[in-house]
Amino acid sequence: MKLQKPIFEGAATAIITPFRDDKVDFDALGALIEHQIASGINGIVVCGTTGESSTLTDEEHRETIKFTVDRVAGRVPVIAGTGSNDYAYAIDLSQYACEVGADALLHVTPYYNKASQAGLVKYFSKIADNVTKPVILYNVPSRTGCAIGIDAYKELAEHPRIVATKEACGDISFIVKLCRAVGDKMDIYSGNDDQIVPLMSVGAKGVISVLSNVAPAVTAEMTRACLEGDFKRGGELQLEYLDLINALFMTVNPIPVKVAMSMLGLCTDELRLPLCTMSDAENEKMRKTLEVYGGRIR
Repeated sequence: MKLQKPIFEGAATAIITPFRDDKVDFDALGALIEHQIASGINGIVVCGTTGESSTLTDEEHRETIKFTVDRVAGRVPVIAGTGSNDYAYAIDLSQYACEVGADALLHVTPYYNKASQAGLVKYFSKIADNVTKPVILYNVPSRTGCAIGIDAYKELAEHPRIVATKEACGDISFIVKLCRAVGDKMDIYSGNDDQIVPLMSVGAKGVISVLSNVAPAVTAEMTRACLEGDFKRGGELQLEYLDLINALFMTVNPIPVKVAMSMLGLCTDELRLPLCTMSDAENEKMRKTLEVYGGRIR
């Protein structure tokens, strides 16, 4: 059994990267971080998929990680998205994140290369061998075209620095089997907001969330209820906010969440191509959804 303290328990926000005039809006990012922490969130994940890491320049990527670490100032863990399909670049960026004080690293499965299971084990192990902070794997085959299997997970769970995974495969049956296979050696976080409570009921430690960009206090409360064994309350919140969760994924993430946050006055809805704004009909659907939730968004 791998004895370890979880990097976080509860809800960590996969925070957006706000833009203004095609530049990272650090003033807005700082305000978002303060709002997240004040709302009781348990961690900040910066430069992940929701943070549009694939269209950040290398300089922007590094600046955004450092800014977030400095602004958070140890109040909650900061998890830096430093994944790539080029292991040399992933190691270089990960080492930088470690140097500037990130608490952990998030490594997505290498996209486009379509690695074999043996290749995934070697890839993640090589990265973990060359960093000083714990690694969270990120399995999201719908975006990368590459999935981590149970046997590969078992091998990776033996590495002392590979301590957790963000599971966004969407297959609850698979994740239940994963909990049984590696649950004493690897922490599991839901990567899908519509599966927070089901996965926590079988041992997941929490969620890396898109929903919490918009409703951080609610997401934190949902996970806290589960951690305290109150799955009835957790389930009530999961169902109550399901329509909002679905609206936030009506098209490719992070397009809807940026639109929602703009409507709430938190930042602009500016995106970088190939992501682009939603249709008028989708915008109207988001507006009506936010109106329905009204004061319940917190």
